[in-house]
Formats: sequence, structure tokens, C-alpha cells
Amino acid sequence: MNQVILNSINEASKVIGKTWPLYTFVASNPLSGYENASFQEATSSAQKHFNANAFPTAKLYRQAWKKGTIDKNVLTSILKENGLSESPELYLKLLESQKSIEKLNGNHGLDRIMAKWLSAFMDEGLAEWEIPYKSEGFYTAWRFLAIYDSEIGATALKEIPKTSSEALEQLLKDYSESDYIQIFTHHLAALPGWTGYINHRTQSDSDWQKDFPIDLMDYLAARLWTAHKLNVPILQENKEDAGNDFIPKLQHLWLQAWEQSWQNQLVKTLENGAISTPSKNGAALPDAQMVFCIDTRSELIRRHVESKGNYETFGYAGFFGIAMDYQSLKDGITRKACPPILSSAYTVSETAQADKKEHFTAYKKKNERSKFGDYFLKRMKNMLPSAFGYVEGSGFYYGLSLMARTLTPGLIYRKNQRNASQMEATCQPDINKALQEESDTLGIPLDEKVGIVKSAFDLMGWKQFAPLVLFVGHGSHSANNPFGSSLDCGACAASPGRHNARMLAKLANLPEVRNALAKTHGVMIPESTLFIGAEHNTTTDDIVLFDSEAPDSHRQLIKNLKTNLSRAQQTATQDRLGTKGNSVSSAQQKANNWGETRPEWGLAKNAGFIVGPRHLTKNSNLDSRCFLHSYDWKLDTTGSALEGIMQGPMVVTQWINNHYYFSTVDNNIYGGGSKITHNITGKFGVVQGNGGDLKMGLPLQSLFGSDDAMYHQPLRLSVMIQAPIARVSEILVRNTHLKTLLDNEWIYLMVMDPKQNNEIYRYKKSIQWVAMSKSNTPTNAKKINALELATTEITI
Repeated sequence: MNQVILNSINEASKVIGKTWPLYTFVASNPLSGYENASFQEATSSAQKHFNANAFPTAKLYRQAWKKGTIDKNVLTSILKENGLSESPELYLKLLESQKSIEKLNGNHGLDRIMAKWLSAFMDEGLAEWEIPYKSEGFYTAWRFLAIYDSEIGATALKEIPKTSSEALEQLLKDYSESDYIQIFTHHLAALPGWTGYINHRTQSDSDWQKDFPIDLMDYLAARLWTAHKLNVPILQENKEDAGNDFIPKLQHLWLQAWEQSWQNQLVKTLENGAISTPSKNGAALPDAQMVFCIDTRSELIRRHVESKGNYETFGYAGFFGIAMDYQSLKDGITRKACPPILSSAYTVSETAQADKKEHFTAYKKKNERSKFGDYFLKRMKNMLPSAFGYVEGSGFYYGLSLMARTLTPGLIYRKNQRNASQMEATCQPDINKALQEESDTLGIPLDEKVGIVKSAFDLMGWKQFAPLVLFVGHGSHSANNPFGSSLDCGACAASPGRHNARMLAKLANLPEVRNALAKTHGVMIPESTLFIGAEHNTTTDDIVLFDSEAPDSHRQLIKNLKTNLSRAQQTATQDRLGTKGNSVSSAQQKANNWGETRPEWGLAKNAGFIVGPRHLTKNSNLDSRCFLHSYDWKLDTTGSALEGIMQGPMVVTQWINNHYYFSTVDNNIYGGGSKITHNITGKFGVVQGNGGDLKMGLPLQSLFGSDDAMYHQPLRLSVMIQAPIARVSEILVRNTHLKTLLDNEWIYLMVMDPKQNNEIYRYKKSIQWVAMSKSNTPTNAKKINALELATTEITI
């Protein structure tokens, strides 16, 4: 095998990201392969390869300018710093005058043929008939079948090399090795959605990839051979863009002004929060404490929950520190339930509660009957002999179903939710090693159980325990929505967080875990404290408690809490939906309306990530724009908790932020296009209309209020950490990847230093910091070399 070809494919593959399947639609940066380059360099390269917008259009800048979200003073200052002295209005009109020239795709025919082959081979169970030779791998299957493809032309099997490596060596023999990367980059970038999904498949351990392998070499061999057969040039002419570099620069300056304007507002909010630091005596022990995911949608529900009683809330990544897969009792499928950057160490499944084994058995039998019914109906619809008769005979009943779903979606939603709660009422989660045989169910060692619980407490800076402590995962509910998983918990790999929450609550309730925490770590959990798993439905703002095993001693406390959570749901939905009527009913209807294009907004508008104690933000309405992670720098004496937050949640939120950013600035290329013309392919993705590239980002309706009116503001992530600046600098010295993300402006970082009267510093390149004045402008502010600070001793 030619090593130069392999190395060239590997290098060229950096141009594409990963396209995640619909059932685990994880947010990711489509330009992740460029993160070692500056944001401006990366977007310039991507613009060339994908012919895609890299910055917001003039139309979006105009909308932000009219709404006042771009501060005129900030913009004017940035323009002058870059030698531009005319008025902002003049430069905006200049941007508006630029006509986008749509470049014709000279390889449209080739792209269409390859998309056809990929959709047929990569199908994951939607098609009733599989293509022949599928188990032999993509290239072999394509080779045996390409001779019957009339679009390629008359071909004999002996004309096509037997392996992909042989094909590439033969096709590239007349080209210089220095051209290989350019050739592969062009052909991978032609269908970035499909090649991104190949990228995902090859880096996953899914059964589909194991049984039906495909990789980028196979794809490139088939594509380049097809191009050769169709007389399409394999090496494209590298035409330099004669356009003016001034326009991208101007676009970037407007983006920076927009981002800095938002940062300034955030700084003012947090400065006010720092002033309202609670007294050293502290408040009385809360009636309940609730740990929510750092997800931006948690910001709204936390405000409303706290206003309804003596409650304390925390923010923590929604997989709750358990690197696990979850095996569903409903369909038997095992799915990842932790961040994609983590390897799953455990598998969590369901077992019967001690006193409900009969109910558990009855539930399993009912579920088996339901699965068989679904399978039978699908076969009747799809098999040719029965399809016509089935449609004719069942049309009346389907008509009644459609009428009910259209006229009474809220009523059906409430009924379905009651049925769905049956499983948690009879089951309990059980944790095992990921690769452990089912017959060898031994659980996991005590020290690992203790480590999971202790890690959660450390990252949140826990000081005291209320009688009730809720771990609140989150999930979404929507009907007829291919992108439904994108609304679930990103920290759980686009799965609901309820299973992780239930598992952590069970571990924290174990007497042996509590004893070990007390003896080994000095963490004293009162006997009166009960941990409960829960789930926040982000579409309806309902919070469901999985309390079927709660002792009688806590029943009244739980009853009171449920009453107040119901009140919080009412005001939260009114706040979110902008209505004073029966907002809960409206939210439930949106959740189950099969024609609803925007059941909820997901993480749209995300712009900030705040790491610090709750009092910094508790009295502020952040409009669901910030991820909130609890952190107390005084309790983190070694800085290890903060380092874990920066290595994990900060990186993941950057992926989410860039997923929304790029889906907004060019929805056709980086996004999902309009839901109106979506067609599901292979159960794993959607295409626009009847074919073409696989959509790799969010649909238009998840980002825009209409085809033109922006809802999500495409801004890069701004991170604010309350911690000593020397501690943050030390972490960056040790983690070059984090430093690279900051130096290349994929993330903005600000630090509120509690050891310097909560002065706020803005990160500059090479671990330099600029102290911001109270007016929130870095002009004439003092610069700090934190590399020197990082060598000093940190005292608390």
C-alpha cells in the first residue's frame, strides 16, 4: 500500500469534520480540522474549498445594527484601530453592495452519482432490500455493481482494479505526489456531508461499520475512477480568487464588534453579581438542591425554580460525570450517553426494583408486543405483495389518527407521557463495566462508585447537603422531527440525560459509598439527605422526579417540591413562549404537533460560558444565552477541578457554539437547509429534495424566525471564569490544545480574579492578559504577563 497516498488522504481529510447521524445528532465544529489555524485563516480556506460563507451576511449585520446589539462606539473604535475612518453606515452599505456570485458546480453529475452510491451502501435499515455484496465493504460492492450503472457507461469488471489502493495507484500514476493532497481535498470537499459521515463511521465502533465497512480511501478510489470514466478532470485547476481581501476583513471586524458589544454587556452583569456576594454566614440550609445541566436552556428554568421556594441550584455537565453507554429496555439498543470525546467505561441497563419484579416482567412483555406490532406494520407497509392492500384497508384508521394528532396534540402528549413514566416506576439503573459479559454482572468496584460521586461534588464546589438533592438531566420532546436528538443533551451524545441522573442518584444513596466518602475524603452526607434522579423536559419545562423508591420520611418534602416545580413550569413557559394564557398547554401542543417546525429553540442564541458560583448570575436574566457551570475557586485548592472543566465542558461548548455559528452563516452548506423539503435517507441523515449532499448542520427553522429574520446571533463563544488569573494561566501552560483554541480565536476568554477585587482580564495571545477598566474597554489598560504570574505561589 502506497504510504504517500495514505498520508495524503489523512492530511486532506482535515478539510472535513464529522457528520453525526440523526439518532445521535451531536453538535460539532464543521471546521474542527482547522483549529490549529487562526479563525480567519480557517474560514478563508473553508470558503475556498466549500464555496461557503464564513462570516454573517450583510443582512444579518443590518439586523443586529438596527436592534442596537452592535455598539456604535465599539465598532467605530475597532474600525479606526484597523485604519478605517469612515462611518459604520458607509461600510455596512459597502457590504450590502457586494453581490454573491453563485458558482456553478462543474462536478454536479459526478457528485450526484456518488451520492446515489453512498446512500444505497450506507443505508442503516430504512431500505427494504440491501444492495448486494454489502458485507464485502464499499469498494468491493461498488466494483461488482458499477458495471450495471448506465450513468457511468459501459464497463467490464476486469477494467476496475480489485482493491481501492490499486485503483488509486493506477489513477494517480501520471500525477506528481505533490498534487495528491490537492486532488483528495477537492474530492472530499465536494460532498462534505457524506464524507463527514464516512469520517464518523470510521471513527466509531458501530455495528454498521463493523458489518459493512467503508473508509475514505474506498470512497476516493470509487469517485476518482468514476471521474476518469466520465472524463471529469481529477486534478482541478487551482484558480486564485481575484476578489478583494478587504471585504472578508471588513466582515471580520463587524463580527468582532458584535462579539465585543455582547461581552461588554455580560461583564456589566457579572460585575453587579460579584458585588452581591452572599455573607460569610451564608443562608439557611435550602429545602432542596437541584443540579441541572450546563445547557443554556437550564438558565431559564433555574431562575424560575429558585423563585418558588428556598431552593439552591447548580450547573454541571449533563452526563453527570459517568462515562457510560445506556442500553434501552424499550428497544434493546445500546447508545452512547456521555461526551463524544470520552470513551465509555460503563454500560448502564435496567433491572427490576426489589418489590416490583412482577410489574417489571409485565412491562417487558407489553413492550415486546408493542415492538412486534411496530415491526409487523412496517413489513405490511413496505412489502410489495401487501403494500397496496394495507394502504387501502388502513386508510380510514390512519385518517382518524392524523385528525387526532392535528386537533388534539396536547391531549395525546399528556397520555403518552403517563405511559412513558411506567418504566422508571418499576426499574432501577444498574451499572457494569462496558465490555463485561451480561452473564458476568458484577457491577463496578466501590472505589469507582465513590470516584464518580466525589468528582461531581468537587467540580460543583459542594459545601452542604439539603434533605432533597435532585440530579436533573434534560431531554426534549417533539413529533415528526428528524433532528429531535439535536434538542436532547449534548453532553450525553444527543441522548436524554435522565439515565445518567438516575444512575448518579442511586450511587450517591448507597450506604457503602457514603461511608467511603466520609472516611476517605471527609465528605459528610447527612442521613436525612435523599438523592433523586429527575428530568427537565426542555420543550414543556416540566420536571419529572423518579421518586418511586423514595422512603415515606421524604414524601411530604417531595410533594411540596412537586407543587413548586409545577408553579415554576407555569411561569417558565410564560417567559419562554411570551404568553400569559395557559402556557403549559401551549408548550405541550408544540411538543406533540406533527406540523410544528419549531417545537423549541434548542441552544439557539448561545454565546457565553460562565464558570463560577451561582450568586454571580442568580439575580440576572441571561435570556438563555449562557452555559452555567458551578465552580468555587476556594474549594479547588489544586486547580484540578477547573482544569477538568476547561478540558471538557469548555471544549464541548465551543463545538456547540461553532455548530450554531456555521449553520447560521451558511445554512445551505454547513446547516440543514429547510425542513420543508427534507427527506430522510438511511435512517441516519437527511437530504434536500430527492438527493445531493447529506446535510450536516441544523435546519433553517432552528436558527431563523423566518427565512430572513435571524433568531440565533452567530457569535463565537465568550468564556468567563471566576478564579485567580495565575491558576488559569498555569492550566493553559499545561494544555497546549486549549491555548491554541484561544490564540486562534475560536474561543474568547475572560477571567474575573477574586484575589484582585474581581478585576476582569481579557485573554490575549501567548498567555498575555489585558485588564479591563470598569468601562469595559481595554483601551490603555495595563497588560499582564501571566507566564510570570503562573510561577508564583497561589495562596487562598
